[in-house]
Amino acid sequence: MKLFDVYPLFSIEPVRANGSWLWDKTGQRYLDLYGGHAVISIGHSHPHYVKRLKEQLDKIGFYSNSVQNPLQEKLAEKLGQLSGYTDYQLFLCNSGAEANENALKIASFETGRKKIIAFSKAFHGRTSGTVAATDNAKIVAPFNANHDITFLPFNDKAAFKSTINNEVAAVIIEGIQGVGGIHVPTSDFLQLISTECKKHGALLILDEIQSGYGRTGKFFAHQHANIKPDIITTAKGMGNGYPVGGVLIQPGIKPWHGMLGTTFGGNYLACAASLAVLEVIESEKLIDNAAELGKYWTEKLLSFPIISEVRGLGLMLGFDLPDSNKTLRKDLLGKHFIFTGEAKPNTVRLLPSLALKKEEADLLIEAMAVELEKTVSA
Repeated sequence: MKLFDVYPLFSIEPVRANGSWLWDKTGQRYLDLYGGHAVISIGHSHPHYVKRLKEQLDKIGFYSNSVQNPLQEKLAEKLGQLSGYTDYQLFLCNSGAEANENALKIASFETGRKKIIAFSKAFHGRTSGTVAATDNAKIVAPFNANHDITFLPFNDKAAFKSTINNEVAAVIIEGIQGVGGIHVPTSDFLQLISTECKKHGALLILDEIQSGYGRTGKFFAHQHANIKPDIITTAKGMGNGYPVGGVLIQPGIKPWHGMLGTTFGGNYLACAASLAVLEVIESEKLIDNAAELGKYWTEKLLSFPIISEVRGLGLMLGFDLPDSNKTLRKDLLGKHFIFTGEAKPNTVRLLPSLALKKEEADLLIEAMAVELEKTVSA
């Protein structure tokens, strides 16, 4: 049997990782400034994380959600404490797409409606409802195309006000658009959405899959706008590589048995991994580190003449390259052994571990200086 070939792959085979570094099978070391799509939140192979998982595996790794699992309650309590959402409810699942799918389902159950508003360049997942709410026709199969989704321009208050009405079940928006190229919703846009959703009885879903868990210098990106959504979704950085997702649900929404379900969601190992992440974020003050390094990196990046704008917050940053420098990301990897992310056509994305050190951040700036000087010289 062959693998179903849907991923373009680098000719690199990592075999070991620690902190912000990877080693391939030849022994070559790479600086990881992408974290496997913003997944590595506390660093590769963090000793507390490894210890937590090993100890849990020695006890029990899995049983279904038909039995009591106190680790789920501990995780909900700790997540509420660090995020500031102590009165919300937590549903645990396996991934970001599943979290968003359940969020849309909850909104539809709660309102009795089916219309959804999403935004241009949005990416919410690849399950049936989430891919329909993703602004990429290429990955929406005909089977997924029948959901009632309206896409609106991002940060366009007039378009939103003219579209929201009493038939809308939910508005879903990313705390910061990741796949779309690191685009930040303005505070007044998020505040308008929050106000209009309340006015029309729609629920506001904040997709914090990529932008949450301290990445932007606050626990959730939307907290920079001082709003409180009805539903918040999280995943990627939540488990530092262990597959886990979560839906935070405001207390006014009442659950009923059978409303949602999952086989693997909230299993013992997922909870152990997620608790370890929160414990490290708190003890090592990683949210503060993300905020400080984000400001530092932004200042350094803007010193390059080809970069006119750095978008994002904390350690979720992006910048656009002119066509003359569009090979920069490939050169950083091939010549300087630095992983970064991309968004088409020419956007570089930076999504490192929140435990990134200043001297590691400087390695990117030094490598860019070498490559960009070559371009100027040529």
